[in-house]
Amino acid sequence: MEAGELVVVSCSGPKEKFWGVLLALTPAGVTLRGVRLDAFEEWLRQRAGSGPAVVGPTTVFFPAHRIDRIELDESTGPVEGLADRFRRVARHDPRAALLASAAADATGEP
Repeated sequence: MEAGELVVVSCSGPKEKFWGVLLALTPAGVTLRGVRLDAFEEWLRQRAGSGPAVVGPTTVFFPAHRIDRIELDESTGPVEGLADRFRRVARHDPRAALLASAAADATGEP
């Protein structure tokens, strides 16, 4: 896996899943810009313009000992990947939306 790819990271201790852009994959762990999988639908509604802005992506680091698995976000046959769902519903590029919010966070702009 390469930096810039959209992935789902599954972690243990505590058990959680994140979806987003892979920023770095090192022996120490994974750095990701994304949203918790359980908040994805809310963020999608916000980006589609049908909900208030209450959820946003964050940049997180997961140490290697917490990582159970990393999956590429891909559509397979009739099963739609999260990125493709985001493109269809929000009509935006998911990678650009995640990274643009990182740039806004760095400058303090909305």
